[in-house]
Amino acid sequence: MTRFDAMPARRMDHVAAFHVMDIQRRAFELEAQGRSIIHMEIGQPDFGAPEPVRARAAELVAGHRLGYTDTLGLPALREAIARHYRIVDDLDIDPARVMVTTGATGALMTLLGCYTNPGDEYLMPDPCYPCNRHLAALFGGRARLLPTSADTRFQLCADDVRVAWGPHTRGVIIASPSNPTGTCIARDELAAIVQTVRERGGITIIDEIYLGLSHGERQRSALDLGEDVMVVNSFSKYFAMTGWRLGWLVAPPEAMRPLERFAQNAAICPPALSQHAAIAAFDDASIALCESRRRIFTERRDLLLPALRAAGFGIPVTPDGAFYLYVDCGPLATTASALATRLLEEAGVAATPGIDFGDHDAERYMRFAHTCPAAEITRAVAAIGRIL
Repeated sequence: MTRFDAMPARRMDHVAAFHVMDIQRRAFELEAQGRSIIHMEIGQPDFGAPEPVRARAAELVAGHRLGYTDTLGLPALREAIARHYRIVDDLDIDPARVMVTTGATGALMTLLGCYTNPGDEYLMPDPCYPCNRHLAALFGGRARLLPTSADTRFQLCADDVRVAWGPHTRGVIIASPSNPTGTCIARDELAAIVQTVRERGGITIIDEIYLGLSHGERQRSALDLGEDVMVVNSFSKYFAMTGWRLGWLVAPPEAMRPLERFAQNAAICPPALSQHAAIAAFDDASIALCESRRRIFTERRDLLLPALRAAGFGIPVTPDGAFYLYVDCGPLATTASALATRLLEEAGVAATPGIDFGDHDAERYMRFAHTCPAAEITRAVAAIGRIL
């Protein structure tokens, strides 16, 4: 047998493994052995795509040729996205500023691939979603993680950006609501961050994939803070279409042609079937269903949060959105990684250690996703209580 000895490119030294996938793999192994595992590790809604979306997809598969689409996405879908902003945010977004992508990851990849030079750095909060920083590394840039705390709801503030900004800083990547904490950036603080970046000639990229899953009053999109703000969104979370691999970005008019050129070479176009079907995601019936599911996620948060506190976890901030709880397990274990292993092996509960999301206090925190029914949440907390 011949041996392959080529070394990966040096950039891969800065791309860490996704630890949650190791947790999930072990959970699947235990299930294959007959164990019952409650999955609270992956940020994936337990609901499927809305019925109008699935019905439209079935029609398309049965009777249509699904070829390449425009790289920027189907015009009808781009118009539907722009119309959605008008309905929910009272924003007049030109569909020409909307680009449909292969998931939110595809949107971030397109933005960073198009605008990152070797050595560029992006300021991000610690903790944050790991792929954001790893994608910067794939294009020769790097993430500069700025430690946050419960005092700022684990989010950056404008003063952080001013102090950290340096000669190699290209921009800021933030999320509101965030993964893993579910917290939002206050509107005045968000506006101050955007202005701080603008004054320095940088790029502001805002991840809004959980915006539709706000608890209580819906947070407003950052697109009203100026046309220079770049926003990323997805069909995966609010619309529960994770496997459909479809997202979008909204960018300044001047950016659309460079972004299109990058995407033409990187992906040609997003999946045609998903695009055609996703138009139905904006039907009244789909939106009504998604809104009912949003309320269910809030109910689950309100069930899980006090139960974990009663089990001994610290929860310093109450999430504003998404479907996560970022909990302090310091009083219960030496490391979050060790506790995650123990919860999985002994209690049959899969959760994610904080090392996936950054370096600051990473082994003190864990993320629980309340993406399972209330009965399973109750069963998970009882199992955790028994071993703790």
